[in-house]
Amino acid sequence: MPTAKVALIRTSPETVLEDYARAMELARYQEAVPASLETILKLNLSWTLYYPACSTQPWQLEGVVRKMLADGYAAERIHPVENKTVVTDPWEGAWNNKWLPILGKYGLKLNALPEMQWEVFPFRSPLLKLNDIFPEGIKIPKIFPGKNVLHLPTVKTHGHSTTTGAIKNAFGGLLMEVRHYAHEFMHEVLVDLLTLQKELHPGMFAVMDGAVAGDGAGPRTMIPTIMNVVLASSDMVAIDATAARLMGFDPMSIPYLRMCHERGLGVAESKDIEILGEPLESLAKTFTSKRSFVIWGDQMLRKGPLRPFKRLALHSPLMVWAPFASAVYHDYLWYPTVGRRHIRDFNRSAWGHLWQTYPTGPRPEKRHYHNVQKWQRHMAH
Repeated sequence: MPTAKVALIRTSPETVLEDYARAMELARYQEAVPASLETILKLNLSWTLYYPACSTQPWQLEGVVRKMLADGYAAERIHPVENKTVVTDPWEGAWNNKWLPILGKYGLKLNALPEMQWEVFPFRSPLLKLNDIFPEGIKIPKIFPGKNVLHLPTVKTHGHSTTTGAIKNAFGGLLMEVRHYAHEFMHEVLVDLLTLQKELHPGMFAVMDGAVAGDGAGPRTMIPTIMNVVLASSDMVAIDATAARLMGFDPMSIPYLRMCHERGLGVAESKDIEILGEPLESLAKTFTSKRSFVIWGDQMLRKGPLRPFKRLALHSPLMVWAPFASAVYHDYLWYPTVGRRHIRDFNRSAWGHLWQTYPTGPRPEKRHYHNVQKWQRHMAH
């Protein structure tokens, strides 16, 4: 008998907001994240620039927020959050991805986690790797404990973890900027992150956008693929496993999903997941998870033949070369060439037309967090 439920809804640009509401209702989100508690709305920013399928879509954000407010959730008790990485800026990313006008429209504001207080949290759960990576203690945003969390990932592949979704979305919320140290043990760290969330959050839910999914060298340099689906579930493992099946992967062959299932953190076995809505088989495609040039280089240093140089390259002042190289490759080489062609194709689609109807809004005040952005500012002049 199935032990997890995932709502899977076929959608279109004309009905997407209503489809989000239907998916959330089918998956019984009000039971998972009750309005009596405050809710962290964890956005997904995989690139400061906008690229289809890469980050939380504007219709995804609007669909979820509109539904919550219609159901009586108080705006002041919903906290949209996003973090920085060595290559992303939450404010620039929120502007490029058109989140800010949506938040303003519904009376919400973005909480940039670098500007918030972080503290070491006394986790009790046994962990696979995070205690070794952060022996001084795991710092988390002080706003998180005791609140629900609702994740807004997208359906896409990932060069470090094969697929990415609700579970990995916590990677960008619970860990500080140096979380790239966890890349070497990505699958174990994802298991740890779900374990930590079970301690922190009384309620968890995820609403995943697959209107446009990402195939190939994720989470950024992908081929945008129209899939026309929305997913929702209170089981982070089950929704990620279902997204994996939609992309043609066997969930139990993906280490982080298998380990989560084996530890009772959620359900990854297809036979134990009840799909509510559309039959999955009618929507599935065949994707390929590849490594981008940057992820390939990172893995060569962490686990490959360049491992003897890992400490020098990634754990010393020379580490600034890595975000520099990533910015050059992604923002100044790939995006204006290969990426531009994919964006042009996307803009011709019905989803591209919907994207263009969303306003960008005024650009937020510049906030520079790391050396890459200082370099970008220099390049702009």
